[in-house]
Amino acid sequence: EVQLVESGGGLVQAGGSLRLSCAASGFAFDDYRIGWFRQAPGKEREGVSCISSSDGSTYYVDSVKGRFTISSDNAKNTVYLQMNSLQPEDTAVYYCAADPNYYSDCLDRYDYWGQGTQVTVSS
Repeated sequence: EVQLVESGGGLVQAGGSLRLSCAASGFAFDDYRIGWFRQAPGKEREGVSCISSSDGSTYYVDSVKGRFTISSDNAKNTVYLQMNSLQPEDTAVYYCAADPNYYSDCLDRYDYWGQGTQVTVSS
């Protein structure tokens, strides 16, 4: 059974940092894409970043480039999202997702999802 468990969310002041973790189990981690998504209240879910566990290639949406860093520890089957210079507009529930298929858009079509972790950034 594929399982994804996020952790590391919390309340932080603007300008602060958080590191989210996504612990994966039940699948061949090295063969999967892992993505981070977020959903703010009243808004649609949006992709944030993704990584290929096989070659480490990464992608970021423009709004987080230079502030967020995605990384993968294949020995621990865990993907991290280091978030720096957080702003109130980053407030959302953050989800990680996994999929064994690769598409031209790294943030496209994920089959497996975690339950999410809340990130709140106060001004």
